[in-house]
Amino acid sequence: MASTQVRLEQQGVHTLLVQFTDVHGVAKGKYVPLSYLGELVRTGAGFAGPSIWGTALPRIGARAEYYARPVSLDAIRPMPWQPGYALATGNGYVDGQPFEACPRQVLRRATARLAERGWALKTGIEPEFFLLKHKDGQWLPFDDADRLDKPSYDLKSLPRQAPLLHELHQALSAMGLDVFQLDHEDAHGQYEVNFAFDECLASADKLMCFKLAAHAVAERHGAVFSMMPKPFANQPGSGLHFHVSLWDAQGQGLFSPTESQAQKGHHLSALGRQFIAGVMAHSAALCVLAAPTVNSYKRLVVGESLSGTTWAPAYVAHGPNNRTAVVRTLPGRFEWRLPDASANPYLATAALIAAGLDGVDRQLDPGPACTDDLFNLSLSEIALRAIEVLPQSLDEAISALEADPVILAALGDTLSQELPRLKRAEWLSYARHISAWELQRYAATF
Repeated sequence: MASTQVRLEQQGVHTLLVQFTDVHGVAKGKYVPLSYLGELVRTGAGFAGPSIWGTALPRIGARAEYYARPVSLDAIRPMPWQPGYALATGNGYVDGQPFEACPRQVLRRATARLAERGWALKTGIEPEFFLLKHKDGQWLPFDDADRLDKPSYDLKSLPRQAPLLHELHQALSAMGLDVFQLDHEDAHGQYEVNFAFDECLASADKLMCFKLAAHAVAERHGAVFSMMPKPFANQPGSGLHFHVSLWDAQGQGLFSPTESQAQKGHHLSALGRQFIAGVMAHSAALCVLAAPTVNSYKRLVVGESLSGTTWAPAYVAHGPNNRTAVVRTLPGRFEWRLPDASANPYLATAALIAAGLDGVDRQLDPGPACTDDLFNLSLSEIALRAIEVLPQSLDEAISALEADPVILAALGDTLSQELPRLKRAEWLSYARHISAWELQRYAATF
């Protein structure tokens, strides 16, 4: 501990940002002087538990206090975007014990289940995001000249954001994220950063670090960083695709097909096929974790979208390199295309593990691979193929979660109650809201 304090002092650090993640996937925390590192490790930074979304903690007694303890001393790193400060990602504790409703602790429990079998899940998470501005009461793309009809990979607007994106790249690299590409995505003001895959808990930590850095860097350049799933009705939304692989203790990929399986056209081993079958079987309930907002379902649309191709799967299917299915299979791994940018990476990953292990334990079969472009099929054609459709509203997704004991068990006693309650309140608030669209359409009509 003393050596860590000396290291940080030599790096110019005077204050630690002790950070945890709430149920909504939002980073929370407080500043702690570096001189209190010892107390921080022993006890943690204290917070009023009832003030944190999703804890259901009381206002009095020992369980009223929530403590965030650094996950490791080695992981504490100076934040380039905030000189003098270092990020200390924390696990949640209550009354001296790991707090079962802390999202990071939820994922730790899930990875422990894998470890009991000698397995580890690795994920490569691909965050898409918008750079916005708020002007005259409207949210608009930050770059006024970003107007191409199909802006994917646009090399006119991308260079205009090169200073911001380069600063973000440098910040992420300094924090240990191996960034290997940045590009302009398929909507105005939309970008994507890809960093190397890692053990799934580390990947979730890195995603939260990315969000902290991106908010700060964007603000410095006069922009607003947004991971709202779909800010513009006539533009594609932002995904948070997960590339998923399973490994044993010897470093062998367990999803890699045998030679005979590959010859039959399978990208995944029998174990991998069982895992994705579980993911597909629980897809409706997984929506609350992977697409957790009212706005998420403006992205997960069935049929024609105002934005044309959305790249967001509404159909529960799997297929080789098929971006129109919820599971896109690739050699030795699969891409889970359901999550959007608002997903809590810890809870989404923990639920994914629970679903996959259920498929393995029950030896489920995912069915035949889909090689159709599902976006081109009518709903009647989808029904003829017996392909299920994802929930089309948060309300529908909540009901699916409440009926899924496997995913609820993965969340734990507190969150299995709190998450549906909070999300139901969010849905009701939205459903009872009177929008500008309604007033324009109905106010003087009848």
